[in-house]
Amino acid sequence: MATPNPTNPDWLNKGDNAWQLTAASLVALQSVPGLMVLYAGIMQTKWAVNSAFMALYAFAAVLICWVIYAYKAAFGEYMLPFVGRPGPVLVMDMELRQAVIPAANITANFPLSTMVYFQFVFAAITLVITAGAFLGRMNFTAWMVFVPLWLTLSYTVGAFSLWGGGFLFQRGVIDYSGGYVIHLSSGTAGFVGAYWIGPRLRSDRENSVPHSTTLCLVGAGILWIGWNGFNGGDPYAASPDAGAAVINTNIATAMSLLVWTVMDIIFFKKPSVIGAVQGMITGLVAITPAAGVVAGWGAIIIGACSGSIPWISMNIAGKKFKIFEIVDDTLGVVHTHMVAGALGGFLVGLFATAEGCAAFAISSPGGAIEGNGKQVWLQIVGALFIIGWNIFWTSAIMLFIKYVLRIPLRMSEENLVIGDDAIHGESAYTFGEGFGLASSNTTTLHGHDPVRRTTDIEATGDGSSKADKQS
Repeated sequence: MATPNPTNPDWLNKGDNAWQLTAASLVALQSVPGLMVLYAGIMQTKWAVNSAFMALYAFAAVLICWVIYAYKAAFGEYMLPFVGRPGPVLVMDMELRQAVIPAANITANFPLSTMVYFQFVFAAITLVITAGAFLGRMNFTAWMVFVPLWLTLSYTVGAFSLWGGGFLFQRGVIDYSGGYVIHLSSGTAGFVGAYWIGPRLRSDRENSVPHSTTLCLVGAGILWIGWNGFNGGDPYAASPDAGAAVINTNIATAMSLLVWTVMDIIFFKKPSVIGAVQGMITGLVAITPAAGVVAGWGAIIIGACSGSIPWISMNIAGKKFKIFEIVDDTLGVVHTHMVAGALGGFLVGLFATAEGCAAFAISSPGGAIEGNGKQVWLQIVGALFIIGWNIFWTSAIMLFIKYVLRIPLRMSEENLVIGDDAIHGESAYTFGEGFGLASSNTTTLHGHDPVRRTTDIEATGDGSSKADKQS
């Protein structure tokens, strides 16, 4: 009997492992630096640092929770119909063994360490997306607590239910790469959480001029190309279906961006760059639950719908209905992720092909176009579960942080006026005299002069600082 080779075990497919690690790295780049840069660019200058850091913190915090207990809760052995048994994945024997998702009866031809990292980057970006609704006023300490709590009580449940072998997986709900697990959940949690946190300053809402549109475009570009790993990695193999998922992702995204831009031209008489980015995002989100199971023509239809329906949701319903004024969802994630995610999940129920489902190795015979109208109802049930679960648990977590831990959810009014320098002691630009501070050796609060206080940089009506006035 041959001795097992620890560097090249019989079950290892080097091509699959290489692609899976590449796909995971592409998804990681979507958060760090992708959404960090996008957030810094799309927010006002005074919020650039805080917005980027909320994303960076979430990425790090999720990873530690993930390897200690959360991965197994999402992809481990069955414990309840909606969550697995939590536990660590930190010993070398476990990292080197073949990847298996036991409750879903899925085996991959790469090591468990690769699977753990691949699934981590999805968990991380879900929290980073959720942060988009909270930017410009959430207390950073509250965010530090919210991230592990929401990962534990919400994300792991959605992931296990739909991907890890839970009850929605067993019933045949299709979520190819996270339209429900990631986007519908983050869009719902973002909107609900924004309600509990409260709105930004009125002046910030009325004058939300982007810090840098070109910086926003850089982040958007990283996000789009990174999505090749987001959807292309979910067959867990360098398979034909991975290629189909990648091309369909790009088809739908391009179509969505074009439709959104045309809608902007028709109604606003100008092609908005920020609007095009929104259309790009809704296309990426809507194709995500469907990427490898629909044909190219289905991707075009999904892209046309994601470029128009979320546009209507954001630009018409979002300005007409009072709830969107009461709830200050900073970047409109309820439109770009909740609406687009639910839309994509519904459309996969219509347009999933039998060939695509077989190539993805799922039991569904396809959607309504294949004579399986039941798939539409399954998709609706899956969406309602994710929405309902997140409404309850996001509210419970926010109330726990506020009333039990006694941590304010919203920054103080003084900090809201000043922004980054008051919260982190650091600013996006530190050019010294002439840029809001008295001298070049006191550019930020952090690491320079310990006697300086927030009041030393109190913002005045003309944008200068108190220190400027005194000098």
